[in-house]
Amino acid sequence: MPSKKAGFAFEKSLSDLETLVEKMESGDLTLEQSLAAFERGIGLTRECQKALDEAEQKVHILVEKNGQLESRPFESNVDE
Repeated sequence: MPSKKAGFAFEKSLSDLETLVEKMESGDLTLEQSLAAFERGIGLTRECQKALDEAEQKVHILVEKNGQLESRPFESNVDE
C-alpha cells in the first residue's frame, strides 16, 4: 500500500479556515481573539493557495505533449 506523503493537508486546512471564518462572523470573539484568528486565517489561505498552485503546475506538466501545452476542457462526471 502506498504511503501518504507527510506534510500539508489541504482539506484539513480548508476546514480549519472555514471554522475560523464562522467564529469571526459570530461576533463573539474579543478583538485580540479576532486578530489572532485573522492572522491564522491568512496563514492558512497562503498555504492553501500554494498547494493549489503546485497542483496546477503538476496538471500542466501532465497534459503537456511534445513540448506544447494541450488545452482541454475539464470533463466532470457530476450530473447537473
